Amino acid sequence: MLRSLLGEPPRENEGLLANTMNAMLQTTKLLQKQTELSKDPTHDFRKLEIWTLGLISSLDELEQCLHAAGFFRRKVRHNFVEDMDPAERSDYARYVFFYKDGFIRVFSTLDKLGTVLNELYDLKTSKVKAHFSYFTVLRQFRYLKVHPDLGNRLVAIKERHKEAMAVLRKRRNTEIHYMNSEMQDDLWQRHQALHGKIELEDLDRHLRDLENGYLMVCETLETVFNYTNERWKKVSAK
Repeated sequence: MLRSLLGEPPRENEGLLANTMNAMLQTTKLLQKQTELSKDPTHDFRKLEIWTLGLISSLDELEQCLHAAGFFRRKVRHNFVEDMDPAERSDYARYVFFYKDGFIRVFSTLDKLGTVLNELYDLKTSKVKAHFSYFTVLRQFRYLKVHPDLGNRLVAIKERHKEAMAVLRKRRNTEIHYMNSEMQDDLWQRHQALHGKIELEDLDRHLRDLENGYLMVCETLETVFNYTNERWKKVSAK
């Protein structure tokens, strides 16, 4: 959708994104088949199917935010807002919008996955915390000593991206609870030079952090749903 607004052709899924989408679609097909076989009197399979379709949409939207943030970042040429003309200021504002929307979506997508994982593998996370995050769910694998192969793989992904995710988490918390995240950099600079021009935050570094967050989401989703599909096939074959 966003690519058409930017005058670009539609995205063609490939590589990690395609593999992740395909794994989730395969899970929805397995859930549909199970619904047909069991008639799903408690609607559990249908619920999981809807949640998985929601994750597909969430990943699609996250990728679009990352792409749009990169698109508008390339239009920002100056390091100081005061040096920009109105058109460039507008492009910078659009970059900020999609960058912030992107890092918020990183965590919201992971938390939605946490809900699916908790239901799929009966991790009883709500007994630990009523409103839980993906990371709380992840700890349940080790605490309950269940599905260690999946749990260990997910922990490895988390560790691989932990530095970027720590930055994104801090900016997400600032954005939601305190102030606009880009203003935090401005505040620090005002403290350093009360009357000087405000230099932009490091846009390229921030984009790299967002891309790392996106990659973590993709790798995590791909791992979860490939594992789920393989396990489902093994159970069905018995």
